[in-house]
Amino acid sequence: YSSKDLHGIEFIDSYYFNQVEDIRFNSTVGKFVGYTELGVKNAEAWNKGSELVQELGELERVCKRNAAIYYGAVLDKTGEQG
Repeated sequence: YSSKDLHGIEFIDSYYFNQVEDIRFNSTVGKFVGYTELGVKNAEAWNKGSELVQELGELERVCKRNAAIYYGAVLDKTGEQG
């Protein structure tokens, strides 16, 4: 996110196998996207199942809930060094 009001907050969850990204969930897109043959097949299945509902809830459950804490911690560390 790029502002304190959390307007642009985004949740991204990527799945890798052998250092290759197979699937990515992006809350802005709102679905899983596959990048390999197996990833495309799994993304299609996950977008029809309970996995999609779970990922959509993560933005509210984890990101927005904890963003203020992380934002404050970053601001505490930015400033003039003496």
